[in-house]
Amino acid sequence: MNTRTAAAPAKEAAPEGNGRGSVVRRLLETPEVGVVAACVVVFVALALDKSSFAGAVNLQGMGFDLAQYGLIAIGESLVILTGGIDLSVGALLGTSVILMSWFNVRAGMPPVLAILLTLVIAGLVGMVHGLAVTRLKMAPFVVTLVTYTVAQGVTLAITSGTSITGIGGTFGDLGQTYVAQIPLPLILFVVVAVIAWFFLERTYAGRQVYAVGGNPEAARLAGIRGDRRIVSMYVTSSLLSAFAGIMVLGRMGVGSASGVGVGWELSAIAAAVIGGVSLVGGQGRILGIVAGTVLLELINNGLTTLQINSNYTNIVLGCVLGLAITADRLRARSVARRS
Repeated sequence: MNTRTAAAPAKEAAPEGNGRGSVVRRLLETPEVGVVAACVVVFVALALDKSSFAGAVNLQGMGFDLAQYGLIAIGESLVILTGGIDLSVGALLGTSVILMSWFNVRAGMPPVLAILLTLVIAGLVGMVHGLAVTRLKMAPFVVTLVTYTVAQGVTLAITSGTSITGIGGTFGDLGQTYVAQIPLPLILFVVVAVIAWFFLERTYAGRQVYAVGGNPEAARLAGIRGDRRIVSMYVTSSLLSAFAGIMVLGRMGVGSASGVGVGWELSAIAAAVIGGVSLVGGQGRILGIVAGTVLLELINNGLTTLQINSNYTNIVLGCVLGLAITADRLRARSVARRS
């Protein structure tokens, strides 16, 4: 009697223990956890090695950089979630900087009007991307690569390779202002990230984005208008590139035609993949994307703080991207085997 009575609680306790183990196992398998842990490790290691790394000035500078890269990373990730890719985010950012500068200085437009007109143009570019992919069935890689090339050509055609100076003070207010010692661009980035998180995690339209990227045919049979979701994500990506361009212009104070946005599409893709966004679409979360962006910024800034030759930055970025893509494929293969 006593034996059976004592055994019963043991049997009941087993599922609880298994449940805790299952939760821990699922948590450890979540891509975001590993990225966040890597961010903590890298930050602590650099802070211990170089006291200037954790200084207020350096952290504020990282905040500005994080906002710029983070915005295009979110835009890129939204497109990747639909099963596409946007190679134009960096070039479009650079062109947006030049367009706003030209509208403001050469055309004499007020800064606000220059910003609005540039955002409209960027939105139209994103719409062209989406329609070309959904209606003309063109490969996203090809469509956005064309824009990448055209955008760089437009930038050089407008500026003839020289910077545009005399930018209105409004841009500086947006790109250099602090709120309680926190860069305003960083605050705006956090706001955008929260909005994107809410959209993907808490709205029906956000769940449709995952469905379209994960299984387009099943989404179609379920009555989901996949084309609309795809177009809207390309538009959002282009708008976020232009929005990041506002911050870049405000921070630099000139419309520079040299190097602005070049290669940033690789950083955006790397941040997305490192954060757990699957390159085949349908999988990824905003938390991971933000963490991936933070990790890349820590690495870039850390290399500078350690006075390592900047030529090695792209080598490190390429290696990190390669490892992230490999991990993504291994993770996808593991999920496929379990299912």
